[in-house]
Order: sequence, then C-alpha cells, then structure tokens
Amino acid sequence: MIVSALLTSVGINLGISVLFFALYSVLRNQPCNIKIYAPRLVAEGRAQAPGRFSIETLLPSAGWVRKAWQPTEEDLYNSCGLDGVVFDRIFSFSLKVFSLAAIIGVFVLLPVNYLGDHLRDIDFSDLPNKSLDLFTISNVNDGSNWLWCHFSAAYIITGVMCYLLYAEYKYISEKRIAYFSSSKPQPHHYTILVRDVPLHAGNSINDTVRAFFMEYHPSDCLSNIVVCRTSKLQGLITDAENIYRKLTHLKSIASSSGNQNRSGFFGLFGKRVDLVHNYSKKLEDIEQNVRLVQSDSRGEEVPAAFVSFKSRYGAAKALHIQQSVNPTEWVTEQAPEPHDVYWPFFSTSFMQRWISKLIILAASVLLIILFLLVVGIVQSLTYLEQLEALFPFLGKILKITVVSQIVTGYLPSLILQLVAALIPPIMKLFSAMQGYIALSEIERSACNKMLLFTIWFLFFANVLTGSVTSQIQLLFDPKTIPLILAVSVPAQASFFIAYVVTSWTSLSWALNRTIPLISDLVTRHFSKSKDELDIPSIPYHSEIPRILLFVLLGLTYFLLAPMMLPFILIFFCMGYIIYRNQLFDVYQPKYDTGGRFWPVVHNSMIFSLVLMHVIAFGIFGLKKLPLASGLIVPLPVLTFLFNDYCRKRFLPVFNNFSAETLIKKDREDLNDPAMDEFFDKLVTAYRDPALMPIRRLNLNDDHSSPLLS
Repeated sequence: MIVSALLTSVGINLGISVLFFALYSVLRNQPCNIKIYAPRLVAEGRAQAPGRFSIETLLPSAGWVRKAWQPTEEDLYNSCGLDGVVFDRIFSFSLKVFSLAAIIGVFVLLPVNYLGDHLRDIDFSDLPNKSLDLFTISNVNDGSNWLWCHFSAAYIITGVMCYLLYAEYKYISEKRIAYFSSSKPQPHHYTILVRDVPLHAGNSINDTVRAFFMEYHPSDCLSNIVVCRTSKLQGLITDAENIYRKLTHLKSIASSSGNQNRSGFFGLFGKRVDLVHNYSKKLEDIEQNVRLVQSDSRGEEVPAAFVSFKSRYGAAKALHIQQSVNPTEWVTEQAPEPHDVYWPFFSTSFMQRWISKLIILAASVLLIILFLLVVGIVQSLTYLEQLEALFPFLGKILKITVVSQIVTGYLPSLILQLVAALIPPIMKLFSAMQGYIALSEIERSACNKMLLFTIWFLFFANVLTGSVTSQIQLLFDPKTIPLILAVSVPAQASFFIAYVVTSWTSLSWALNRTIPLISDLVTRHFSKSKDELDIPSIPYHSEIPRILLFVLLGLTYFLLAPMMLPFILIFFCMGYIIYRNQLFDVYQPKYDTGGRFWPVVHNSMIFSLVLMHVIAFGIFGLKKLPLASGLIVPLPVLTFLFNDYCRKRFLPVFNNFSAETLIKKDREDLNDPAMDEFFDKLVTAYRDPALMPIRRLNLNDDHSSPLLS
C-alpha cells in the first residue's frame, strides 16, 4: 500500500465516524429516540426526556461526551459492578501504554526508519506515492547502529508495561476484596451447587441431598433446593407470553378497528372471529397446563441441587473439600447469583459435560479453518495483479486511482470487520452447549474462545496466509518461527493499519445503535402497540477480545511499523468515551463476576509482549545484528517470570476469598438484625423461576405485567 491509499482509507473512515457522531448527537436529543439511546435510564426512571421538537435539537453537540467523561470510578462501580470497572480500566491502561509508545514510535523510531536507505534513496519530493514499507524497520540498513534505538525501545516499553500490569493487577485485586468486605450479604456467597448426586432406590434426590449434608455438615447446612427439568414448562410459559403480547396488541387497536377479524392468512380470508376472546381462551388453557406441570415437578428432578449454608465460611469449606470417595459424585462448584443461573443445562452429567467440551473444541477449530478461506479472499483483494487476473473485465475500472485505493486499502479490512462481527454469537452458542450453569460462565468461556479466534484468525492467519510453505515450515521446524514472523508480520503492516482505521467506523456504528434504531422506526410506523423496552447486556465476550486484539497489534508493530501507533491511540480514545457512554446509558449488567475478566486480560497482554520479543529477535537476526538478538532473549524470560509471580500473588484472590476475609465478614454480620430476614429469603432464592406460581394477567391494564410473580 502507498501513502495516498492509506490517506484515502483514513479520510473515508474519519468522515464516516464524524458523520455518525454528529448523527448520534442529533438523534439522541429527539424525544422519540430516548428508548433507543438511553434504554437503561428509561427503565430505571432516571431518563430526562427531551422537550418538544425545536431547531436546536437538530444541531450537533458534544454534551454527551462531557456526561460520559465526568462520572467517577465509584459511579461506574455502582452502575455496572466491578466488571464494568475492569472493562473501563482496560481502556485507561491501554491509553497509558500507547501514549508512551506513540511518543517513542513517532518521534524516534519513525524518523529512523524513513531516513534509512535500505529500500531506496531519500526523496521527500513525492511522499504521497511512497510505499508504507519505507516507514517500517525494513528500510533500516542491515547492521546499522540505528537499530539499537529499536532495541532500547523494546526494553523501555516492556519495563513500563510490566510495571503498569503489576499496578493494575494489585489495584483490581484489592478492589475485589474491598468491595466484598463492604457488600451486603449475597445469596451466592452462602450457596454451592452440587451436581452428580448419586441415586438411591426408594429415596428422592431431595431427601438424599438433605440427609448427606445434614450428616457431614450438620452445623453449617441451612437448606437445599433440588433442580428440576423445566424445558416443557419453559415452552408453555413462552407460548403464554407470546399470546399475552398479541392480546396487548389487539387491545391497543380495538378502539379503532374492533375485535372482529378474519381467522385466515394475514386476516384476509376465513370467517370473522373475536380474536380477543380466542386468545384469552388459549391463555387460560396454557395457564392451566402450567399449573399442572408445576404440581408434578417432583417427578422431573435431576441429580443436582443448590445447598445453602449458615455462613460464608461454611459454604467455602463444603466447596473446596471433596465430598465423596468417588470424585465424580457429589461434585461441588460455586453457585452463581440467582439471576445469573442458566437453567436449561442442569440435566447434563459429568461424562456429558466432558464429551461436550471435546466436541465444542473440535467445532471451534473447524470454524477457524473455514474462515481461513475468507482470509485468503480478503488478502487477495490487497493485490491488484491477482484481482485483474481473476476478473479481467475489471481491469479498466481498477486502473482508476481512487477505485484501486478503495479496493486495496479500505474494502479488505471492511470485509474482515463484517465477517468478524458474526463470530461472537457463534462462540457464545458453543459455550452454552457445553453445559455451563451461569450466564457469566458462558460469556467468560466465549471470551476465551474469541481470544483464540482473534489471535489465530484475525492476526496469524492474515500474517501467514500469503505463504503456505511458511505455515508448513512452522509445524516441522519451530526454530524458524522468529525468522518467519520477522518477514511476514512487517509485510502486513499496511493491511492492519487499514483494519485499525476501519475500526473507527465500527465504534461509531455501535454508538448509533443503527440496527435497534431501524427496528424501532419500523415498529413505530407499522404497529400501534406499545413496544417493549429492550435493554441490552454488556457484551464482554465480544468487546474484551476486540480491545485486546488492538493491544496485540500495537505491541507487535511498535518496533516494526510505528506509523500504526497514532491510529491505535485514536481508537482507544474513541472507545474510552463511547463505551463509558454506553455503560451508563445503554447497557444493563446481567451479572457481576467480581472482576474475573482481568486475569484473562493480563494473560493476553503478556502473550502480546512475548510475541513482540520473538519478532524482535527475528528482525534483529535478519538485520544482521546478532548482538541485539542475543540481548533480547532475557526479555521473554523475565516477562514469563513476572507473569508467574503475578499468577501466584494475585490470581488466587480472583478464584476464592481467603478464610480470613470470610470469617471477618461472617463475624461482622453476627449482630446484624437483618440476617434473619436474609436467611428466610435464602431458602427460596434458587428456586427455578419456571416453578414460581403464575399470577392472573390483567388485560385491562395498559402496561404489560410479567407472567410470573
């Protein structure tokens, strides 16, 4: 790619981003769009609906930026929990790292690269038509002493990043303990989940669980609730909810069109019937079926139960001690928050869960292999010669300068962005199929899968797609990895710069919530019913890997192509403001893991650092500076030692709370008069919502009410 093609891509994406920002600032001021751009505020009754339409509401403003910037970290914790704080600190951490990296890269490494004459003689007269390779380390002469600037930069950025990683790990672990110590009693702190309960003839699972824990945990056990299969019941409840929505819609249009309608296709054919009466009758029948199934729920018990204890320490003891001689029976795990429980997959056995993990692993690998074909197509678009050979009839069009710059510079990264957007739902589906019992566990599993996908598909696949022989050589001769990466990674610098720039548009697209906006417009004009408020949850499983990909790109190209760093810094600046706005106004957290996403973030950044060291080792070898290659070797070794220390020092805090912390908290609650009420509620906290008694729906009410009480 030449400089002018990059400038074209930057101009297109910058223009689109500015347009989206201006459009957002206008649309969010319209009274009719308050449910789209601040659904959480509306649901919580904190939304201040804009006044009547005026010309001023059509003028773009940056007031939302100030509102997103002002809230403190404590405000963010109160709004989104510790997970929201961790998500926000990923951006602030990245801004610190890449602010320093951009200063070193732009003012030191970039001039050194361009002033080299390995690829051409210095000529400033035709800068826009120069290749971007002239701004990479490839342009520095072999054996040049200027390469020691890159060597020093590697040590500086490694030291600074390890210091900041240590500080963040320590800060977040301390916050995790502090928030736990100051929190009110929570059901999941007193409860464990027991799976694979052995069956005994003549005894129900409920009796077996109670007898076991009253025998071996007599002073700690409080109560237990056995899990039941409720898939049939859930289907009935879903049908009832759908019919209730139809009744609500019919009631809203009854005054204008009456209750009579034809029963045939789209209400155009068949005899006239009273639809309200018909749907009411169907709803009554379904409610009766729901009650019958609920009354027979004991026959649908599965070998799993939630067991609650009288203290946090008692629950922790039962959690960490093997309950049976047979380790595949009475398997315990920490119970999630009651509203975090994912009920459909409780019926899976130990063997089924083990087999499902292998199946999903194979399916994930197969998915990545299939998408390698997409990567090959995307990479072919970056070469005009290949396009002209495949599509000769496009030869004249591709010779137009603007068209060729858009096709080779903007289109490949745009296609990759669109394809990558399809992956998070698939990975979340894979995780749900594995049998996790909590939404948070499903998303954490999907997050790990997305990290593997972004590393091996979005990065390594694009880097190595151009050379099949290089990929085969990696398998049979791992010693060549540094040299192959040192050749392949710089060659894709222009592609990844365009990818980073294209991500500006995707951020502004997310800010505008374009798809929900279009859906709302269609619903508003073609349906007179009162639409339900849609409050999305925070998509940690897709956004955290996406952010970490840019950290990976920034570190790997820090030494090779420092021109990328300002674009990555702009991405983090935009993301910091946009996501803070979404966290406060749009997203509603469905769970809080207590900051458990940070170890995933830490490990990914350590991997990115080590990858930078491996590439630096190879590039100094190619540049015939063996002394620098040898002196780089201690960096990955020290980085691994640092990571091992952090893992032993901080990771246990994210897995479990210490006995000291739990006992102190239990003693503080001994004299709390509210504990009796808490324990009364704890007894039924983990009852399946499908087994809750239904309440009669009031169709005369203008507002929709839940089917379950």
